[in-house]
Amino acid sequence: MQTFISETLDAILKETKSFDNVVFILPSQRAKVFLKQTLKDKISVGFLPETLNIEQFIQQVSGIKKADSIQLLFHFYTIYKSLEKAPDTFDTFASWAFTVLQDFNEIDQHLVDTKEIFVYLRDIQRLKKWSVTGTFKETEFMKDHYSFLEKLHNFYAPLYQFLLENKIGYQGLMYREACNNIDHFLEGNTHKKYIFIGFNALNKAEEFLFQKVLATGNSDIYWDLDETFYKSNHQAGTFIRKYKKEWKFYEKNSLKNLSNHFSLDKNIQVIGASKNTTQIKYAGEILETFSNFKNTALILSDETLLPITLNSLPKNINAINITMGYPLKDIPTTNLLFSIFQLFISQEKLQKTADNQFYYKDVIRFLKHQSIYKLLFTTNTNLVDNFTEEIGKENYIFITKNQLTTLLESTDASVKNVLLGLFKKYTTIHNFLDRILSVIALLKEETTDLEKEYLFRFYTAFTQLKTLQSEFNYFTDLKTLALFFKQLIASETLSFQGEPLKGLQLMGMLETRVLDFENIILTSTNEGILPASSQQNSFIPFDVKLEFGLPTYREKDAIFSYHFFRLLQRAKNVFILYNTEHDVFGSGEKSRFVTQLEMLRPEIVHKTIAPKVIANKTELKQIGKTETTLQRLKELAAKGISPSALTNYLHNPVSFYKQKILKIKEFDDVEETVAFNTLGTVVHETLDELYTPFVGKFLTVEAILAMQEQAKDLVAKHFKIHFKNGNLTTGKNRLIFEVANRFVTNFLKKEKALLQYKNNQLKIIATEENLSTEIKINGLEYPVKLHGQVDRVDELNGVLRIIDYKTGMVTSSNLRVPEFENLRDEKHLKAIQVLLYAYLYTQSKNYNFNQPLEAGIYSFKNLNSGFLSVDFALPRRKAETNITLEKLEDFITEIKSYISEIYNLEIDFIEPADLRY
Repeated sequence: MQTFISETLDAILKETKSFDNVVFILPSQRAKVFLKQTLKDKISVGFLPETLNIEQFIQQVSGIKKADSIQLLFHFYTIYKSLEKAPDTFDTFASWAFTVLQDFNEIDQHLVDTKEIFVYLRDIQRLKKWSVTGTFKETEFMKDHYSFLEKLHNFYAPLYQFLLENKIGYQGLMYREACNNIDHFLEGNTHKKYIFIGFNALNKAEEFLFQKVLATGNSDIYWDLDETFYKSNHQAGTFIRKYKKEWKFYEKNSLKNLSNHFSLDKNIQVIGASKNTTQIKYAGEILETFSNFKNTALILSDETLLPITLNSLPKNINAINITMGYPLKDIPTTNLLFSIFQLFISQEKLQKTADNQFYYKDVIRFLKHQSIYKLLFTTNTNLVDNFTEEIGKENYIFITKNQLTTLLESTDASVKNVLLGLFKKYTTIHNFLDRILSVIALLKEETTDLEKEYLFRFYTAFTQLKTLQSEFNYFTDLKTLALFFKQLIASETLSFQGEPLKGLQLMGMLETRVLDFENIILTSTNEGILPASSQQNSFIPFDVKLEFGLPTYREKDAIFSYHFFRLLQRAKNVFILYNTEHDVFGSGEKSRFVTQLEMLRPEIVHKTIAPKVIANKTELKQIGKTETTLQRLKELAAKGISPSALTNYLHNPVSFYKQKILKIKEFDDVEETVAFNTLGTVVHETLDELYTPFVGKFLTVEAILAMQEQAKDLVAKHFKIHFKNGNLTTGKNRLIFEVANRFVTNFLKKEKALLQYKNNQLKIIATEENLSTEIKINGLEYPVKLHGQVDRVDELNGVLRIIDYKTGMVTSSNLRVPEFENLRDEKHLKAIQVLLYAYLYTQSKNYNFNQPLEAGIYSFKNLNSGFLSVDFALPRRKAETNITLEKLEDFITEIKSYISEIYNLEIDFIEPADLRY
């Protein structure tokens, strides 16, 4: 195919026979590579011309070296501190300084009179505060903002002067100085011929410089534009039409090299895809159909999709050249470094610096990172997993240095020294940076080539931070360094190295300048991405930008329009993909450029694609019973089935199978915040200890008063037993401790009120009593034992009560059982438990039913309702709480049918279809 570079070189070769003193100036480094290669193909013998990208040319003219963004920030802070009485901390400064530098850069690139624009900005702020009555109310926030904008001019001049003296600068400063030096530069280079190739939108400084160079009469400029866009009023031709109209150069010269390729036949497909991943996967499918990737480009309008793209490329791609950098924030090593920062940030936040203890989650996150896990993995034992298990078992919320020393005892000496050194108390930021560098040095010993690239990139970043810290000492604490590192990592990338002229070209939209491809796949052509949204990251208001000729979103839209349509000029096969979904990552609306293209090219093919959704029918878990299962069930019959185990079976037979047949225990996790079951255990055991001395006695008001005095100490005692190594003095745990204490005191108040009401007589029969009995099941040769621990048995005014304590919410409706046929319903499970306790009591004590018997629950979240009895009455009938022998026999008959079901080999353990969780 005939590319723009090839056409331009043909035109230049007609006029230029020797390239001895010719300098080609192009928009990008990538364009230079392609130009040199094309020129080598066109000339057999001779010297290649000097080839520069625009940045290199500006550096030559200005004599200023471009400053690194971090270095620039540190210099700016030095100047800022010298000017401000109460300067911001470095991390706060960094959050706004990048935007200010960007504004300074734009002001200089467009040669704006800085004194004028800053006075204009100041006056706008003062006008905003002006009021006829003089009663303008100004908040502190507004005052700070106005004051900040008025101060911008104070920062600009000293920074500019400082950078100029040190011969370094940001891009705008280089442009302004290049404009100041251009006459002197051209006087010293009169023998050279400069040719500008492939430019479009120029800033004011570039316009000035280009015109100065062209005015020598020995230079030329070649634009890359199609007549379709130049001769109409199309946005893509905005800038070049403007230059043709305004530049003196065009009073005597015509536009060179306007092409007419856009109107030729093209295969263009516009494809709507649901979600970003679908777009990228489909792009991979398109690439699979190509046999040769020469002259093929995959262009990402949204460069954040690079990681997904690299994982979606087809296997038939044997060579690829990637122009974009891989985001450092997506590299695994970044998580490791953040985990090191977090160790010490959490330590400071949780006030464990003096003890040098570390929060367990941070320690586990660090140890379980793939790089560290690999170092500590030995053939005999898995140190990290064993250590994690111990943390869960002993409930260690904070890990000491001694525990880590024990963990690393058996590891290699170099690994041990570096890792233990990392967990020492750090004295200075310099010392902390040294530790990170030592961890990076340790990791590079046993790693892949790709991981070495990651580590080297971080090594250079931290070495630079260490040097800057030594010189400036701006990181006063670790939090400031961590915030700065987070900001830095968000914008940094890891560059790819490849063969630029081979295979598939994978690039961003801006990198396509000057280049032409036969096959183009363009992704994420959504409004808000192409062009980018009109939101501006600047302290200079829109109207001020208009007044001083600074670019706004309108100019940026025209730039993107040019890139989009220029890319299509010479292409033959074009696949344009956009996201059809309306979500937070995109509007779901295709770009206005695509709509414009559809109007220009009515033959475009439209498609909408979606991933193939395979209906995955979820089958309920069904576990058959074998002889081995029966053996385990026989052991269970001898050991005993508790009411909670039976209700677990009725709720979910598969859960019962895992718990009782397979004996799977839950993993011990660290209980950082008191778990609900721990709260329940503490309340139960506190009440047990309070009531045990009164077993067999009538309770008195004086006894309750004595209990109230002991209650808080007993709650604390039982928390100490069941909440190992836990801290109950602060945060959620303190609240839960107070809740447990309130549950007990409120319950005792309720008991006292009960005794005071009509001289009620309350006798404690038993607390936390273990009960058991055996029942015969039809078809089984052996009996089945039922057992359980009843929380309390008492006698209130002659009525025997079987009581279960619940720390959760229970209402009277949970204990209503007018019939026993549908006991399986989830709403009856609590009633089953207390009725089983009643059955166990009557069987264990040979109860004769001569006195009334009730069973029920005290719900600590519903204490106002008092004792909630099992109620056998039909709806809207008077309560019927007395448990008779007949009712209990009917109930146990139903229970036997459930137990029979458990022991029946023909009936599998089946997961219920309506299981909520």
